[in-house]
Amino acid sequence: MSPAPPRRPATHRQAPGLARRRENLPGYLFLSPWLLGLAVITAIPMLLSLYLSFTNYDVLTPLSEAEWVGWDNYRRMFTDDPSYWHSVRVTVTFALVAVPLKLAAALGVALLLNKVFRGVGLFRGLFYLPSLLGGSVALAIVWVSMFNRDGAFNSLLSIVGIEGAPWVNDPKWALETLMLLAIWQFGAPMIIFLAGLKQVPTELYEAASVDGAGAWRQFVHITLPMLSPVIFFNLVLETINGFQGFTSAFVISNGEGGPVDSTLMYTLNLYINGFVRLDMGYASAMAWVFLLAIGLITVVLFRTGRFWVHYSDSEGR
Repeated sequence: MSPAPPRRPATHRQAPGLARRRENLPGYLFLSPWLLGLAVITAIPMLLSLYLSFTNYDVLTPLSEAEWVGWDNYRRMFTDDPSYWHSVRVTVTFALVAVPLKLAAALGVALLLNKVFRGVGLFRGLFYLPSLLGGSVALAIVWVSMFNRDGAFNSLLSIVGIEGAPWVNDPKWALETLMLLAIWQFGAPMIIFLAGLKQVPTELYEAASVDGAGAWRQFVHITLPMLSPVIFFNLVLETINGFQGFTSAFVISNGEGGPVDSTLMYTLNLYINGFVRLDMGYASAMAWVFLLAIGLITVVLFRTGRFWVHYSDSEGR
């Protein structure tokens, strides 16, 4: 028998944790700009606003001289500020009306554009175009010019003998014009609905047709259940966006929430308190209550979604 080869001296091996950290180092380096932006632009200002919500800070004085008032800003918000609750009512009304109608319009147009016909791509682009403009100031200005006393909308009504109204300057209709603007921008959820409709198996519709189901029964018993995850996704996003509306309300009311506070959205009221009245402590308290309210609404949507959102497998539950 030949002698066994001599053993090599044992080399120093790195600890598994150290080796794993070295492997992850390039990833952290690539993420560092985003992490830095998250800390400087988001995390630190949020913590600062939380501190300011317990102070009587007026923006003009140094931050170090902010007077600590404890829970006074929150107490004032809920008990001594009628405009606060008015802005809550306006915002909730806007969201409860505009969001469902926007989703209904998006789904209806998506069903029409889900068919194959000549020029369908052009129509999809045209319907999506308003969403590209988003909450731009220019779009809000155009909207004001269309719905004022001498605007294009009243000119169309005069053709059929209907006398128009100063829609954006009338407290009865100013908020409705904001809702109409929000509903008109249904392009983004429409594209998401289109993507969801493409995933519905055509075999289901063929089998339903063989069984004698009409278009309405197919929509109720096939399209809606199969599309429920996409509906839920759009509902969460559009609800959050609905509560965050600001630009159109600011432009239509000239930053005052008028006429007669009819368009005083929550975010606009927050802006007025923080940057017009320079009561940044109170505005910070409003911002944190708003954040908690949006979080609570999102949790409620997720909790109730389990009763009507249907996934194709158990993993999506």
